[in-house]
Amino acid sequence: MALKYHVIPVTPFAQNCSVLWCSVSRQAAIVDAGGDIERIRAWVDSQGLTVEKLLLTHGHIDHAGGAAKLAEELGVQIEGPQRAESFWLDQLPTQGQMFGFPRSEPLTPQRWLEEGDTVAIGQETLQVIHCPGHTPGHVVFYSPTAGLLVAGDVLFQGSIGRTDFPMGNHQQLIDAIQQKLFILPDDTVVIPGHGPLTTIGAEKRDNPYVANPRYR
Repeated sequence: MALKYHVIPVTPFAQNCSVLWCSVSRQAAIVDAGGDIERIRAWVDSQGLTVEKLLLTHGHIDHAGGAAKLAEELGVQIEGPQRAESFWLDQLPTQGQMFGFPRSEPLTPQRWLEEGDTVAIGQETLQVIHCPGHTPGHVVFYSPTAGLLVAGDVLFQGSIGRTDFPMGNHQQLIDAIQQKLFILPDDTVVIPGHGPLTTIGAEKRDNPYVANPRYR
């Protein structure tokens, strides 16, 4: 039994949409279906996977813009983010207009997620960690068994999420990374919202925004 993953960059922002699946049941979840949903569906179909839910880390248009349409097409529900993210999900139409994305209607997930919740994918289980700062209701998904963290726009290779948007909070973001993510094993693979994959250990040592000299 193992959790597998595949990253599909979508939208003009090259946002890392992630397909996670249980290798035993072949059931899958799609995280942050921001757009290009035909391409996402084509890849999932090519692998013979059955999508059972969509997950959202937060409500920015490049992460959430295609989720409602894809969920409707697949007949599945959307889970996440944390309920404070209604601030951004309610503004999806305005965000789309601002950045030239196809229109997205305001979105309310079927299940809001809170710190300590779990999400099932076939026989696999993800832990939900609330990491505000980039946005107020941002969550990340962690699999201890797979050593995998889907981090959204919290933590990147050598960088962290922006906090200059409405309801952003720089100190909250730093605290979430250092107190919640940096306690994970160093070899945890991190799928960020944009850019290349990294590990928790690499960011603890070398990330100029949050690294700590004692980890060097």
